[in-house]
Amino acid sequence: MAYIVAGRAKRWEIRESHTTPNGPRSRTLATFRALTPDVIERARQRAAKPLSAAGLRQAALRAGAPVELPAAERAARELLGELAAGRRPPRGIGLLLAERLDDEPASRLGRTGVSDSARAAGGWVAVSADRRGETLRELLLLADKLPRPRRRGALAFPPVASART
Repeated sequence: MAYIVAGRAKRWEIRESHTTPNGPRSRTLATFRALTPDVIERARQRAAKPLSAAGLRQAALRAGAPVELPAAERAARELLGELAAGRRPPRGIGLLLAERLDDEPASRLGRTGVSDSARAAGGWVAVSADRRGETLRELLLLADKLPRPRRRGALAFPPVASART
């Protein structure tokens, strides 16, 4: 069983209890200032029994430990704050968001949805420029490796008519 206790200097510990011939003992699985997904993963790797992320979050809240929100919830809260302040995302991103958040596809509801190309590009919205550039470079290197089609005969160009006036 895992539980959360306050440590020293505003630090918290995820601990796991187990029984020994000398009685119950506990060991520290992870130490943290704010419970994050990385801390939960570290504790899961060290635990003898399976741990529930939701259970650890609830235990941290009960103990009064700070819990970092999941990335999607944090981003949603920030977006709601921006919308409340009158700042809206660009229309294309707003449409992608609305479609992704909607349980029913837009086509079923009789609305015009987002194009397939915009939907495919949606996965790249939050990717850094460095990662985009690296992916483009890899794609160009791949294109260089593709075999070129064989040409039959000489290239023929259409005649260029010069304008004589």
